Order: sequence, then structure tokens, then C-alpha cells
Amino acid sequence: MTGNASIRACPNCTGTQAVKLPVYSRDEWNVVSCDDCEMIYLQNPPKYEALEQDFAWEKTFVQEDETRVKKRGLLKRLAYAGRMLSYRLRPSPNARYLRVLGPGKILDVGCGDVVRWTAPFVPFGIKIPKALAKGADKKMRALGGECRQGAGAPTIWEFPENHFDSIMMHSYLEHEVDVDQILRGAQRCLKPGGKAFIRVPNFNSLNRKWSKGDWPGLRYPDHVNYFTVNTLKSVAANAGLGFQLTNKHKIWLDDNIQALFIKPIQN
Repeated sequence: MTGNASIRACPNCTGTQAVKLPVYSRDEWNVVSCDDCEMIYLQNPPKYEALEQDFAWEKTFVQEDETRVKKRGLLKRLAYAGRMLSYRLRPSPNARYLRVLGPGKILDVGCGDVVRWTAPFVPFGIKIPKALAKGADKKMRALGGECRQGAGAPTIWEFPENHFDSIMMHSYLEHEVDVDQILRGAQRCLKPGGKAFIRVPNFNSLNRKWSKGDWPGLRYPDHVNYFTVNTLKSVAANAGLGFQLTNKHKIWLDDNIQALFIKPIQN
């Protein structure tokens, strides 16, 4: 598999000096910490072609989930069951995110083939695996939008400037090799004042510090970025986007960071 991988610079500061973190690395996949900004990332991620075929999410999810289940002790199994119950009791994604993002055209990056958005949202999407993109496109076109097949970072630039009212990157940015390109593309195609909702694993969570290499936020090799609040805020600023943490009240306990990246309104 190493032939499908390439060495990259830090996705936050573009630094090239980093130290390997053995406890978080597996097989040939090297998780490192940037010497300059302490961003944690996979230094040798697979190329997009491999992500589309060999490491497509729908192929690796079941195996990874089974591995995690085997590693869970009693307390973690109970906590997981509690989280699943809370998800079922929540309002629908459409209602929940409408309060946060407002209505209009929404771009779901890494959408899969499940369309979560109905009126007053108009759903658009981007997805790498061809089968999932095709399924989503059919559903989105029936609702006035479309889904484009391709890698997120280059494909987002195909949409017009100031086109979207909001963007959803739910469990996406940890998979994106070219963080700066995708976020600059998001800044470009958002309307002024538009918001991107970001949800990524929280490398500073108490559970990660406790679980170390067994932390469920680790996924090999398709999680290529491991953010803290500081590094997530930094990549937003690099792209000209404002930052608002939405789960600040429980961030040290939460395995995920939830935030809004906001396009400034020009005077």
C-alpha cells in the first residue's frame, strides 16, 4: 500500500518538520506532530485514487466498526449505547441544523448517498466514491440541487462564487488531504455571512488522553487530520473564515469539535 501514499507538509502551517507519534501510528501509516504548530496529521496519506477505490468509506467502515466493538470495555460499551440513544431522541438533522444555519442552498461535502436536507434547504453535494455520488445526485436533483462526483478540494471550486447559504462538513475535514484548498473554496462559494458547520474528532478530548491508541477518533488511513480547537481555528483563519465553537460547554469531555466557520460580510 505504500505505493499509494505520499509525504505531505503540515496542513495548517505548511511546515515540513514533524515528529512521529508511535502510539498513534499503525502499520505503515505515520501520525506525526508538526514541529512548528503542533498540528497532528497523517504524514503519508493515500492518494485520492486509493481513497476512491481501496479505502472507500463504505468498504472500510464495517471492518473498522467491528474492530472498535471488540476493543470496548464495559464502560465504553455503556457510553456508546447512551450516545446512540441520545441520537435517536434528537430532532431530525433538517430541523436541528436549520436553527444553526438558516434556510437556502446547502452544500453537503462528503454526503454519502443519504440526503438529509429537505425544504427550506436545497441540497447540493460532493462525494468521491462514484456509486454513492450517483445515488445522491438522483435524490438531490429531485429536490432542486445536485451532487458532483470527485474529491472535495478541487470539486468545490466548480461551483459559482457566493452560491451557497451554508455548507455542511460533518465528519469530513478529518478526511481531507488538502485542508487549505477545500476551505478557501468554501469561503469563495459561500454567500457573505454564510456559515459552514464543521464536526471533527477532538484530539484534545479526555477520552483520547485516556484511551491513547485505542481512541475511536483514530481511523487508518482515511483520517488524515487530527484537530484541536486551536488548530481548527487556525485553518479557518488561514482561509479567511471566522470561527465560532458551538460545543464549548463540554469540549474537554466531547470526542468531537463542533464549530461554525463564517464568511465575513464585506462593507
